[in-house]
Order: sequence, then C-alpha cells, then structure tokens
Amino acid sequence: MLKRVTAPKEVASVGIPIAEACFPSPFHSGLEYASPARGSWNIVHTGMLIPEAHEIFVCAASCLRGVVLTAAEMGASHRFSTVEVREDNLLEGNMEYHVIEGVSDIIQKLPKKPPVVLVYTSCVHHFAGCDLDMIYASLRARFPDIDFVDCYMNPIMRKSGLTPDQLMRSRLYMPLKQRPIRKGAVSIIGSDLPSNDDNDLMVLLNANGLTIHEITSCKTYEEYQQMAESECYISYYPAAIPGGNMLAQRLGGTHIYVPFSFDFDEIDAGFASLAKTLGIPSPDSSQKRQACADALKETLGLVGNTPIAIDYTFCPRPLGLAKLLLENGFNVQRVYLDVVTGEERKAFEALQKQYPDLLLFPTVHASMRFLARKEPSGYLAIGQKAAHFMNTNHFVNVVEGGGMLGYQAILRTLELMREAFLEEKDTRNLIQIKGMGCGGCI
Repeated sequence: MLKRVTAPKEVASVGIPIAEACFPSPFHSGLEYASPARGSWNIVHTGMLIPEAHEIFVCAASCLRGVVLTAAEMGASHRFSTVEVREDNLLEGNMEYHVIEGVSDIIQKLPKKPPVVLVYTSCVHHFAGCDLDMIYASLRARFPDIDFVDCYMNPIMRKSGLTPDQLMRSRLYMPLKQRPIRKGAVSIIGSDLPSNDDNDLMVLLNANGLTIHEITSCKTYEEYQQMAESECYISYYPAAIPGGNMLAQRLGGTHIYVPFSFDFDEIDAGFASLAKTLGIPSPDSSQKRQACADALKETLGLVGNTPIAIDYTFCPRPLGLAKLLLENGFNVQRVYLDVVTGEERKAFEALQKQYPDLLLFPTVHASMRFLARKEPSGYLAIGQKAAHFMNTNHFVNVVEGGGMLGYQAILRTLELMREAFLEEKDTRNLIQIKGMGCGGCI
C-alpha cells in the first residue's frame, strides 16, 4: 500500500520524556531520515587518514554517488577510484573476476603505485556470496609490494556484529607491520580528529616524556608504520575499542581505553588506570575539579535559564553532558539521539530518576523530516543536529568530541557554550560541510 510522504498538516511529535524511554532503544526502528547536518565523518574520510593510501569503492552506481561526492568535497579525488557493479555482474556470476580486474586496472593506471590500497566492497557482494578471501589473495599475489585492506560499505552490517564505524576504525591499523616494541612509545588510536595539545591525555603523556604517535599527525606511510613500535595503544572514542583490542593482540603491547566522560570520578579512574599501566604517577585532579566548578558557575551566570538542546554528534556522551549541566542548574530540555549506548546507561538511569521530564528526540526517525523548527527557537544548541532541529544560530560547532578529553573537555565545552551564547553562526552553511575538520589532518 502506498503511503503519503508529503508533509501532513499536523505531525505528531516523536519526542518522549526520558522517564518513558526504554534502554537501549527508545525509538522504533523503521524508515530513516538523514538531516542536512553533515559534520560527522564517514568511511571515506576515515580511510583517508592512512598516509598515501588509495581508496577503491566497488559498488552499484547509486551507492557510488555519495562517496564520490565526499571525496570531491574534501579535495581527495586523486586518492579515490571506483569500480561500478552492474546487473550483468550478478547474472553472469563474474563478481570476483570483476573486482580483481577492476582494482588491478586502476592500480596499473595510477601515476604512482600507492603503498596501501583500501578496497571497499558493498552489500551486493555479500548477497551474492562473493569469495572475498580469494579476491584479496589474488590481488596480493599480483601486487606484492602493496598492502591491501578489506573495507566495507555495507548497510546490512549496521544492526549486528561490529558496526561499520567500529569496523572502519579497526581497519585503519590493519596495514601496520610488527616491529620491535620501543619503551616509552605510545599510540593514540581510533579518533578521526587529532587530540588537542591541552587535553588531559596529551598533557599527561608529554609531562612524562613519552613518545606519542597518532595517525592524524602522520604525513608518510613510514611515519604511520612507526605506530607499531608502541608498547601501549590508547583509545578514548568508544567505536575504537574493538580495533584497539585487535591491534594489541596482533602486534603485542597493551590496549587501554580511557573513557570520554563528564563525570569527575570516572575521569579520575580512567587516568589512574592509564598511569598504572604506563608506570607513571597518577595525575592530581583537585585543581582541575575546582576549575570546572568555577567554569560551570561562570557559564550559568551568563546563559541563565536559556533552554539547551544537545545531540549525540557533539560527543559520545550526550546524556553524561546533560546530567552534568542539569545538576549544575542549566536548563537542558532536549537530547537528540537514536540509541543509548552501554556507556551511558548509568547517566540514563540517573536522569530518569532526577530529571524525568527531559525530552529525548531521535535524529533518523522519518517524522523528523517535518519537525525542524520553522522559526528561531531561542535555544542554545550543543551539536549540529540539535542546531538544525531547533533552528538556532547559537550553537557549539563540534563533532566527535573535537579532540577533547578529561577535565579539559568539560572546560572547553563550557567555553564554547559561552561563545555560542554571545555570537551567532551561519548554521545553514556550516552544518552542510561533510566531515568537519577532515582537511586539517588528511
């Protein structure tokens, strides 16, 4: 039966009070909508972090359109190629041959052979039962001087196993070859954006004279390979955890996860665990706690009772941020997210009890297409999607944590809130830029 997709005269709100929300999926999963807030990175941006890498996407033409535009928008078309899958490839059963010959033809025509090639297959290869192991074995035999990495543009992987985001972040480090571990060398892994020099992790590592590797600062493939010398791999973005575990298991060394958190005790516990693993003194947080308390009072004194909306693209802990702000007197009214992660369960349950009227809204529910405010709302938004849905020019323009961590993340977030309250931004144009910040580290 056909269903009406034009905007109805009245659209029922899909937002619900957090007290009525279910963990971990507060909203029905069905037809999805993509808002014009495009700042978060996708698999094209992330793969480009490997220096000198060339990406080859093997997909149907309709799927290729988006990734081709992404590469063009970021000025990386020279590092990007495509192989189009057509109906006859399925009917004639020559999918493996098509991938091998298509990828080979591209490599042979490149002006310079890349040291590493990322081949992205798609859902059609899985539906057809394509022998991917044979494909990569053949390519490695033909081009023994090139490292091939199997990557995936596969929407059917979104609901089970590793998500495409988790899988892509693990594939970032597959080309690393085992090297002797060097004492005092560490790698920060799994984040698209470079770590701020003043975030708590960087300050701790530098203060103790450790050698820091990070993919976002690698300019050559050899620099990238030096990451394999690390005795410890440190991640602080949740989607990086599976890749970090795989990396440590394959190359040796230790993987430790330091959570991105807005909870003082959890921040301290994370850094204490890291310090113990590295054999360095645990940092004293007393002055940082006081600085955060002072900054919270200063920011509240400025923004007062201004309504606040937060979305999950700003950082991996939107509910943790909402909890911190609400407990310190801020008027947080909305949080935009589609699922509640396991890391956020404690904050979710605390908010249900303490602030049951806090509204949760999805970002991909089909009805959200019609629910963006038509008139300026007067909200202070934290994140691009919240800015779009609330139609406000006063917003914090950060994605994926912005390289912040620890108490510095709290202080920086409050600083950005003060700036957003005082200064308007061109929301419409800013949020349409795909892969915010990718040009600075690719």
